Amino acid sequence: MSTVRRVAKNTLVWFFGDIVGKILSLAFIIYAARYLHAEGYGILSFALAFTGMFGILSDIGFYELIVREVARDKKLINKYVENIATIKVIIVVAVYGLMCLVINLMGYPTQTIVVVYILGLSIVFDAFAMIFNATFQAFERMEYISLGKILKNSMLLFGALLIISKGLGLVSFAVLYLIASLTLLIYNIIISIRNFTRPPRLRVDLKFWRWLIKEGVTFWATGVFAVLLNNVDKVMLSVMVGDTTVGLYSAAYRLVSTLDFIPLAFIASIFPVTSRLFVSSRQSLKFAFERSFKYLLIVGVLIGSIFTILSDRLIFLIYGEDYIPSANALRVLIWSEVFLFINMVFGNLFKSINRQVVVTYAVAVATTLNVTMNWLLIPKYSFIGASLATVLARFLIFLLFFILVMKSEYRMSNESLVNILKVLFALLMVSAFIWVLKGTGTTDSILIATLSLLVYALIIVALRLIDSTDMQLIKGLIKS
Repeated sequence: MSTVRRVAKNTLVWFFGDIVGKILSLAFIIYAARYLHAEGYGILSFALAFTGMFGILSDIGFYELIVREVARDKKLINKYVENIATIKVIIVVAVYGLMCLVINLMGYPTQTIVVVYILGLSIVFDAFAMIFNATFQAFERMEYISLGKILKNSMLLFGALLIISKGLGLVSFAVLYLIASLTLLIYNIIISIRNFTRPPRLRVDLKFWRWLIKEGVTFWATGVFAVLLNNVDKVMLSVMVGDTTVGLYSAAYRLVSTLDFIPLAFIASIFPVTSRLFVSSRQSLKFAFERSFKYLLIVGVLIGSIFTILSDRLIFLIYGEDYIPSANALRVLIWSEVFLFINMVFGNLFKSINRQVVVTYAVAVATTLNVTMNWLLIPKYSFIGASLATVLARFLIFLLFFILVMKSEYRMSNESLVNILKVLFALLMVSAFIWVLKGTGTTDSILIATLSLLVYALIIVALRLIDSTDMQLIKGLIKS
């Protein structure tokens, strides 16, 4: 039970940090979107997406590698941190130069290019901050990661308010990101030196470098394709339709991606544990996998249903009347988030058992599908087509993961398969309830969402999706 309590504690700490961070980030997005309007916010969104795609090149799978290997043997921390920091110095210089070259060749206006230059430097600082975040996660001290998120997002929000009060332009927002990233890096270094590592230094161990790159490249490739999957739609919208459309799409996308903290908190907390279980108890690893899948499936479907009902109200409340068209994108994109919830559980399993290459292949195939569907759908359906492409891509990842797991030693039990059907039945019943409710003339979305939540909860209880084992875990957590 101590392991369960530790996972619960780290999940709650991550939840708290992410919730506060997301609230601050959402407030920043609201102020920035309203101040810059759709066109200016579209340029900023494009620049963030563009630099993000290059940013992933700065970490050749090192983050997950540090977490997995140091969680198994904490004495290795200095060896990993110092060698990886040295490799990253070489990588970020090359990546930043390539990014500057590409953005100039694309023929964008000078203002957009300058914003990309500045945001690219913030990505450089983030690349080194990630080393220390991985250290905190490997030692299962999530509170330091949470405090870092709150620190950075607080700076972004208060910096945005200052920019708006002074009437500064778009470039100022890029400079703000740069300052926030530098501050986070300094904070991470200080915490790491005081608690986990000696002062960082450059270290060259070419034999170890070869192993790091060979082992980490599959983690890295997964990250590359994941960033492409999450950002290529915005780039293609910018090129094929225009910045205003990117702004409308990004408003819905950012609102949906705000929910990432829920599966991320849980998976970040359980990844060091499942990595250890792979070498100590594979039966316990399978148990952890199946329980994780059930919990995130139940929560994901619940959130998907609520956001579908409240999409118009949420968009209007958060972004204002100018962004009302984004509600249609939100109704579609929220279901891509549901697949993301359960895909993370599969991904965590494969990474924990040293089969991260499976995740790479699945995300690569899905990214190819996403690009193809965007190319086909955006000209006719604009940002709604991009939304549909995202849902289809993440569904494909789920399908591939499910097939591969069912062929492995971690094959889901019949009970777990029945649980999936139970959740789908609950979703069907809630959908029917909403249809009947609207047929009576009820139009209050808050009322509909509240009643739907109650119906969903009652069906979950009636179908006994929460069993005696779950209740024992809950009681143990309450006692702790």
